[in-house]
Amino acid sequence: MQTVKVKEAIKMKSEIIAVGTELLLGQVVNTNATFLSEQLADLGIDVYYQTVVGDNPTRLEELIQLAETRSELIILCGGLGPTEDDLTKEVTAKHLGRELIQNTEGYKKLLTFFETTKRKMTENNLQQSQIIEGGIPLPNRTGLALGTFFQTEDHVYILLPGPPSELKPMFIEQARPLLEEKFPSEEKLISKVLRFYGIGESRLVTELKDLIETQINPTIAPYAKPNEVTLRLTVKTKDAHAGNQALLALEERIQERVGEYFYGYGDDNSLPKVVVDLLKERNQTITAAESLTAGAFQAALGDIPGVSAVFPGGFTTYSLETKANFLTIDRHFLEKYGTVSQECAEQMALQARKLAGTDYGISFTGVAGPDELEGQPVGTVWIALAYGDEAVISQKYRFTRDRAAIRHSAVMQGFDLLRRQVLRKK
Repeated sequence: MQTVKVKEAIKMKSEIIAVGTELLLGQVVNTNATFLSEQLADLGIDVYYQTVVGDNPTRLEELIQLAETRSELIILCGGLGPTEDDLTKEVTAKHLGRELIQNTEGYKKLLTFFETTKRKMTENNLQQSQIIEGGIPLPNRTGLALGTFFQTEDHVYILLPGPPSELKPMFIEQARPLLEEKFPSEEKLISKVLRFYGIGESRLVTELKDLIETQINPTIAPYAKPNEVTLRLTVKTKDAHAGNQALLALEERIQERVGEYFYGYGDDNSLPKVVVDLLKERNQTITAAESLTAGAFQAALGDIPGVSAVFPGGFTTYSLETKANFLTIDRHFLEKYGTVSQECAEQMALQARKLAGTDYGISFTGVAGPDELEGQPVGTVWIALAYGDEAVISQKYRFTRDRAAIRHSAVMQGFDLLRRQVLRKK
């Protein structure tokens, strides 16, 4: 194996090439580029270009040639499967003047898969266990298509599968350690992600304008997500302790200004997860009665592992009849005040908590659209939270955009309302 001229990862320029006609047609979103860019940034490797090319060997060959003129590290994603349009290995190997060879371990895994599933293995499946001659095989823990790590004197090529469920573990467990080993860098990038709810990106940036405009190291990068904003704080340092102290000092300045809206840390965190963790810490439970959200709040709870410790179940009561029958709310009461009302929301929360025997009961009722309901405009939402000795708080909201956005906004607002109340009741 030859050693590339590029001696330090910090000086490497990298390029990500996503292969697949489905990406060009918009049938699949290219989330791999985002993931890989973040991973490479952590390694101190700059990503200068991201490109998408269809399943066409001529255009892929042209793009590899172009990438070699401007980047030392070239990562190709997709096109490693068994079908005729999976040409990434073949085109790259031909470009490098190498053969594709069968990898023994990959071949054994392939055979085991087809024997276990009682399926007949066709010849084209064999290309999944092939790698470029002279390359390092990258085992696929969650799939069958092997990746390849290949070096020449001037370039590094990494071939990865297209499905994110295969690409992510392969890069983290196989490719990244190779990059760290072969191209160590004295400088490290240390990042911290802060998550905020209840403040828009424009206002958050305005509140932190002077910090952002004068940033050098550490840096602040805001990202708007549906119904929340994240800040990625990043420092480049040779001393991990000093770097972490610099991030802490910057975070303290940020928290002084917008800490009211801060709810947690991390790329993989979420408002529902933070709420579930808080309830677990306090050994408390939650139930829900949902109308316009139709179970979306409970579905978000269900996405969190171990949620059964705090969530025994809940109610989806879309109509007046189910509110009366499932939650035993007096029908005349509902007819008097209407289902889109403060009174209805509070009764839903109180009754849900009582029937489920939980510490908290939350309810959602309103108008998701597209038409008005009970004279209330689209986007009107009441959320109520019951707790303690028949105590209940409620709030009216007016959300905008389409039906899905209104429902998602209501769910997120409900989680934040619950989070704040749980923190109050220490």
